[in-house]
Amino acid sequence: MKTITRLSTTLLAIVAVLAGTSGSASAVGAGSHHGRRPDHRGGYVPPPIPIHFPGPPHGPGPGPGPVPGPQHAVFVQTDNTSGNQVVAYNRAYNGTLTQAGIFNTGGLGGVLSGSEVDHLASQGSLAYDQANNLLYAVNAGSNTISVFAVFGDQLALRQVLSSGGTFPVSIAVSHGLVYVLNAEEGGSVQGYAIVFGHLVPIPGSERALGLNAAATPQFTNTPGEVAFSPNAQQLIVTTKANGSDIDVFQVGAFGQLSATPVVNSESETVPFAVSFDQEGHLIVAEAAGFLASFSLNANGTVTQLDAVATEQKATCWVAGDSSYFFASNAGSASLSGFQSGPGGALTLLGDEPTDAGTVDAAVSADGRFLYVQTGAAGIVDEFAISAHGLSELGSVTVPGAVGGEGIVAQ
Repeated sequence: MKTITRLSTTLLAIVAVLAGTSGSASAVGAGSHHGRRPDHRGGYVPPPIPIHFPGPPHGPGPGPGPVPGPQHAVFVQTDNTSGNQVVAYNRAYNGTLTQAGIFNTGGLGGVLSGSEVDHLASQGSLAYDQANNLLYAVNAGSNTISVFAVFGDQLALRQVLSSGGTFPVSIAVSHGLVYVLNAEEGGSVQGYAIVFGHLVPIPGSERALGLNAAATPQFTNTPGEVAFSPNAQQLIVTTKANGSDIDVFQVGAFGQLSATPVVNSESETVPFAVSFDQEGHLIVAEAAGFLASFSLNANGTVTQLDAVATEQKATCWVAGDSSYFFASNAGSASLSGFQSGPGGALTLLGDEPTDAGTVDAAVSADGRFLYVQTGAAGIVDEFAISAHGLSELGSVTVPGAVGGEGIVAQ
């Protein structure tokens, strides 16, 4: 799929950064569009250029600044190995967070070997189901998932059930279906139907990914995310360094998947996290240091449309709101802002510093605020989104959440 292949040393450099070794990840790709040229700057990362939006965001995005309005909630998963919890925050009209409660999931968090700031090494370990007002959380250390009913900024645990595999790391929900991604033992996905506010396993829905279970380190060789296509007719799984593939399953009428996925090889890019733009194009954060866009074809293949270098280290997560996307760079403690244009074109808008260990992130439902987990100290950084870009509001320290991942913003 790529016309130019990155150096194999890129992956080794990424591993060094995220594992906390003395190595440094070199920036990859000096070009801004379509070409991925090796860069020989020896790990130099340019100083941040603040993210600046060239014009008002599209759709229901942010206005010129915070305005009074109803309060909403932000939920953060701790992934604590002594007892996983979801910490709830009340979001004030100006975007700042106040802790509103701590809720036990009934399971344990987990830690992949080699990880430092990202113990699950995934995106989407906490998922909100707006249609049913439910919150889903993975318990990686217990091989279970938890289902909460949501009441404003309060939660009620309804169900804890098997994830159908080992070490669940990501959850996708759409059109009355839930699929969970299990990371260990070669990886697998398991499907559920939502019935009266509870999950019911779909018979015959489990699919093995067939990844190399012995590949090390674990945190770069386990799958990264499971996600539904916008029309819920396809299910996407990223494999990270274990093949550097984007797997696409077809979703049947009763929620079951095709027997095998279409495997789209993206050699040495390390596809990690995904989102979708306003035209339905697949947006992929690649740990090799790029944000890429693809058309997702009906037959399960993907076609690259654009790819832009972040020039930051370990670009692994991406949060978006229609046409603006924010990629988390774990090795650089920064966000890279992008605008998506017609035909999947991507434009780098700049970078914004965060606390150490930038991982999972979420844009509020009204598009006015961005909340970013930083795993080194278990902090969530708060940003306002305006027509001018990002403005830092402050941060909160989440109890027991060092290395945790999973965040949802209503």
